[in-house]
Amino acid sequence: QVQLVESGGGSVQAGGSLRLSCAASGRIFSINVMAWHRQAPGKQRDLVASITRGGSTYYADSVKGRFTISRDNAENTVYLQMNILKSEDTAVYYCYTGGVQAYPGGALSNYWGRGTQVTVSS
Repeated sequence: QVQLVESGGGSVQAGGSLRLSCAASGRIFSINVMAWHRQAPGKQRDLVASITRGGSTYYADSVKGRFTISRDNAENTVYLQMNILKSEDTAVYYCYTGGVQAYPGGALSNYWGRGTQVTVSS
């Protein structure tokens, strides 16, 4: 089993910055994709940014130029640097790992973190 522990959420004024971290622990050989999703009250959970093991990134249009995703493969950790935060960025942010293998050639599994609250006040 793999556990994801998120940290770095909190409250900030519009225009400010926060950095989210998510550390994966457990029996892990490799992780294909690491990502951040977010869910605002009454809305669906949406993909914010993702990064592959090789470093290819994806960003939702709403965060391009403001958010940066990065990962440390050796530490199985993913980060989300969020700058120029807006009130519409307020949501619970969830860490996601896709294509996790416990050993070479093993089955691929996906995991979610419990979420961390980000609140941006205008």
